[in-house]
Amino acid sequence: MKQRFENMNSAEGAQRRKAEEARDRILNVAERLFASRGFAGVSVRDITAEADVNLAAVNYYFGSKAGLLKAVFLRRATALNRERMAELQAVVDAHPSGALPLPAVLRALLGPPVRWQFDPDRGLGVFIQFLARCQMEEEPELRALFYEDVEHLRRFIPALKRALPEMPEDEICWGLHFALGAMHHTFTHLPRLGPISQGRCHIGNRDEVIERMVEFATGGFEAARARITASAR
Repeated sequence: MKQRFENMNSAEGAQRRKAEEARDRILNVAERLFASRGFAGVSVRDITAEADVNLAAVNYYFGSKAGLLKAVFLRRATALNRERMAELQAVVDAHPSGALPLPAVLRALLGPPVRWQFDPDRGLGVFIQFLARCQMEEEPELRALFYEDVEHLRRFIPALKRALPEMPEDEICWGLHFALGAMHHTFTHLPRLGPISQGRCHIGNRDEVIERMVEFATGGFEAARARITASAR
């Protein structure tokens, strides 16, 4: 009897692993195809054929093609934002009172996505391409998904207010918006900098890209702070 139960448990475990592997294959294939061809340019049949699963598997695991899109997004976005929050918390822990250093806060915001972009070994660069596609596509599923996922960004507002206590929250939000704009433009158009600069800008150095972006965003916030301070005199 005991042996029979052990065999049943072993068979159930193998079946679960097989199902998890199939689900992961679907997610990986969908992520890559959505990133390269967009939501409308990829059919469920395209995904299931390349993932080597039954055509009904997408509905079984995700409910619909739109459900699969959301799962692709949330799988990576959750990990990316956890990385951002960990870096932000480290900045806060290092400065328990007083102002936070603005570049460090911005580095926590901008650094992790750029590191992912430069890290093809973990397959994370594909997700950054997927994010870039989310911004360019007019498909309502993509737009809604991208605009709804903002809570992790709002968590940076208190830290930015500690770094810039003179600035009202609306100014903080404008600065956050433009900093993110620089980051997203870098996702989609960094290779274009090569011909623009005629090779003078070295775009292959991940850390240099991050530090230049942080410097640029810091300058924008500091310029706004100077304007607000001057107008208050």
